[in-house]
Amino acid sequence: MRNISLIVGICLVFSIGAFAAEDPKVAGACMTCHKEKSPGLYKQWFDSEHAAHSVTCLGCHQAKKGDADAFSHYDATIATLVTPADCGRCHPKEAEEVGNSYHASAGKILDSADAYLAHVAAGDPVAVLGCESCHGGKVEIDKSSPNKLARRSWPNSGIGRINPDGSLGSCNACHTRHSFAKAQARQPEACSKCHLGPDHPQKEVYEESKHGNTYFTNEELMNLKADSWVVGVDYAAAPTCASCHMSATKTQGITHDVGQRIAWTLRPPISKHKDNHEVKRANMQDVCTACHTRTFTDGHFYQFDASVRLYNEKFAKPATDLMKLVREKKLLENPAAFSNKIEWTYWELWHHEGRRARHGAAMMGPDYTWWHGFYDIAQHFYFKLLPQARDLGDPDVDAFVDQILSSDPMHKWVREQTEDLKKQIRAGEMQKIYTRFFEAEE
Repeated sequence: MRNISLIVGICLVFSIGAFAAEDPKVAGACMTCHKEKSPGLYKQWFDSEHAAHSVTCLGCHQAKKGDADAFSHYDATIATLVTPADCGRCHPKEAEEVGNSYHASAGKILDSADAYLAHVAAGDPVAVLGCESCHGGKVEIDKSSPNKLARRSWPNSGIGRINPDGSLGSCNACHTRHSFAKAQARQPEACSKCHLGPDHPQKEVYEESKHGNTYFTNEELMNLKADSWVVGVDYAAAPTCASCHMSATKTQGITHDVGQRIAWTLRPPISKHKDNHEVKRANMQDVCTACHTRTFTDGHFYQFDASVRLYNEKFAKPATDLMKLVREKKLLENPAAFSNKIEWTYWELWHHEGRRARHGAAMMGPDYTWWHGFYDIAQHFYFKLLPQARDLGDPDVDAFVDQILSSDPMHKWVREQTEDLKKQIRAGEMQKIYTRFFEAEE
């Protein structure tokens, strides 16, 4: 056991800008009180690397009197909220990477169709507990509250939380307080609070994949608590979410910018390549080749890229163009957003089924690529979206639907005899239709 008196007796000096060095008596009082009042919190901290390196309560919670969320607490000025700006005093590289990442912008969902739908179809409490708990909400100040934080917006550990100090994000979304353990953040469960469900089932896809299967059957071999955690060197049983998107390889360092290894956007209705996608793809391939051959790695991305292109061209672009035509002609019975069945059908086609299919293909999840993915896309497209468009009774829309079904051989199966198509499949003729998706140039 660590000698707590030694920790209390040290006057800590951090690189914390205008903050004064910690008063060891005040720091000791914090620990003594919280050991009694919140023993679970204290125990988490006491077993943490922070405690081992003499980082006490004040090291993270100390605030300046002018801070919006600062309040007087016994002999200290503190803030309940610990933001990336606070963590960045000791972890500047990590804080900068988080600030530049897509995670930090997740709070933008507050102005998106997702949040709108949650507010109107459900209600504000659901948006707070559902959307904002993952994406992050805007933390409001309530001067009448004991800790200055408005109860509607706190607690919140959303990954893109908008903080009173202007910083974006929440480090404890991944490094849960107050242990902040690297081993915990390296495990797939750290990501599964948010990355699961009908519209982004990365958790379920991972569990279905051989990567997840191998991880859960070999967790004891993962060396999760090690200081050095280089894939293929310090562990090789399986990758986790962190392995592929953040952790070190023999040639790449750790990054807290989760977009540095992602080449495609799999979130919007139509996927596009990200900026510098060649570099980002090479970064991800570097992770893969720590355990797989280059031939294996290239083969996977060859298949994955083809599936994304197929999704775009066969379903997403025609569906999006169809909805654009419907809206331009003002054919919807009710002008309010999401108040027409065809809008829900289109939304689920790309927002649910489309994402599932693309993520299934990206992460080697066959069931999510097909049965939970392209199977559902096809059902929504052919037997819901197109018939609902025809029901609008507009000749231009009818002509557009006819063009979709007749102009591209990918759609001819809807109108041809089954036995004829089976013969074409056996002869390889149907496969040739899709060759362009495999051979498309990046």
